Formats: sequence, C-alpha cells, structure tokens
Amino acid sequence: MPTMKRNKFYVLLLMMIFLFSGCMRNDINTATSKETESTITSDSTSAKAIDNDSTKESSEESAVQLSNFINPEGNTLFTRFITPEGYKRVEAGKGSFADFIGNYPLEPDGTPVYYFDKREKSGDGHAAVFSMEVGEEDLQQCADSIMRIYAEYLYRSGNEDKISFKFVDGFVCDYNHWKQGYRVKFADDKPYWEKKTDADNSEETFKKYLRIVFAYSSTLSMENESTPVDISQLKVGDIFIKGGSPGHVVMVADICENEAGEKAFLLAQGFMPAQSFHIIKNPAHSEDPWYYESEVKYPFRTQNYTFDEGSLRRLNYLD
Repeated sequence: MPTMKRNKFYVLLLMMIFLFSGCMRNDINTATSKETESTITSDSTSAKAIDNDSTKESSEESAVQLSNFINPEGNTLFTRFITPEGYKRVEAGKGSFADFIGNYPLEPDGTPVYYFDKREKSGDGHAAVFSMEVGEEDLQQCADSIMRIYAEYLYRSGNEDKISFKFVDGFVCDYNHWKQGYRVKFADDKPYWEKKTDADNSEETFKKYLRIVFAYSSTLSMENESTPVDISQLKVGDIFIKGGSPGHVVMVADICENEAGEKAFLLAQGFMPAQSFHIIKNPAHSEDPWYYESEVKYPFRTQNYTFDEGSLRRLNYLD
C-alpha cells in the first residue's frame, strides 16, 4: 500500500475508534444520570460514578413499587400493609394498644389527606389515611392526633380513668374531672376546675374534652410526658418528637421483624394546619413505606421533618 494511502487509512481508523468510544461514554453518562434521578440521596448534591454491578442493583431497586407493600382491599393497617420480604409483623396482644392501632379503620386506598377546612393536601407523601375525624377547627394537629388516638383507645377499652394530658403550663387536664361535669376555667391566665354541669360520659362529652386538650397542649407538653427509649426496644405508640413552637411528632404505628431481630416500622402523623392522621412514606425510598432500624441515624429524616438524636421517646399515657 502506498505511503499516502496507508496514512489516510490509519487516520480514518483512528477517527472511527474515537467516535465509537465517544458514543460509549455518552451512553454510560445517560445511564448514570437516570439512575441518579431514580434514587433519593441524603445531604448530597453531586452525582457519583457507578459500575455495571451497582447499576444493575439500582435498577432492581427502582423496580420496586408501592403496590408491592399495599393490599388495596385492606381496610386496616394489618390488612392494608404488606411486610417487607423476610420480615414478620410483631404479634399484638388482643386488646393492646398495638392491636387497637393495627385494626383502626382506614379510608379507602388512594384517599387524599384533607385539611380541617376540607381542602385537599397536595403531594403524595402519604401511604394511607386513618378514618379519624379532624373537626372543623385548626386544632387537631401533630401532637393532638396522637393524643386523640391514645385517648380513643383508653375510652373504647373502658379505661377512661387513665385519660389525662397536661397543658403546656403543666396543668393536669384529666377526663375524670370532665365527665363529672367540671370544666376548665381561667383566672389570671391560670387554669382551674369548676363544676359546671351534670356528670356525663357520652361520646359528645368526650369529644368536647379533646377540644380543650388540643387547645392547650402541644409537642412541648407531650415531650415532657415521655421518656427516652432505645431503638432496639421500639414499640407501637413510641414517638419521634421535637418539642417546640413549631415542633413536630410522628408515631410508630406498626412494627415487623426479620430473623435477626432487626425491626422495620410504619410512621403516622398529623400536621399543621390540622389535617387527616396518615401513614407517611419513607423519603429514602418512597416506593417502600417501611422505615428500617438500620436507617435510624441522626439526624433522622422522615417525610416532612428531621429529628435529632434523643428524639425517640415513649409516652406515659398508658401507665
């Protein structure tokens, strides 16, 4: 082959190799970008390089759908939510608080969260909605929803003598006083009891009691009525809480375990403005609503709030 032709042949060959390798790089970059978009990362804004093995694993993870964990025909937590593979639901004793929560009625699958004024909340950060009325006032917010479900459990199980919540200033507002006809009055901004009506333990009286509790209690008083607990001792009804104005609180509503004893759990919350009590998704993998014990590292990020170390606590409402 003449020298000039041979040189042109080599130049053409090199150009073809360069173009082909450039296409390969574009394909790899495109795949990496798609994987990055389908994966939620915490405290990171930079994309990281991934090899073929990690790309495969990430693709398999993105194939998981919320429907894998939801039985749309179920009308309670126990029948609506499917436990993760390898996990079994922790047995709830008959008549226990965990049994009450697990069998609490849910709205039909796909029901949106509504505010107290009937407006629909935007977004898709919830996985289920409890059939719990909110009322027509902006009162039943985050801490209030949890106080309500504890109070409902005690009221419906015949333990209304235990229903008692503290106001932010420390005043003990117990249902025993209320059902006996006493009402909360104020003098110089200090609450006190005054006999105002006949004894009554009706549903309507119970609901009016809750309204006064919601008005004067909050995450501040709730935090004071709880004690720290370790994640290894997690129970249904435990809370992650930040007392404040504003603060926030979410409640452990369901728990399952694998053979190694590692827990996964669902979280429920109300929020402000007052809105439906609902199960929240996990922002780390919104297609799987369960939170895993191994994920609980502080600051601990939930759907709408991030909690600091020491926020996991147990309420004394059942004592």
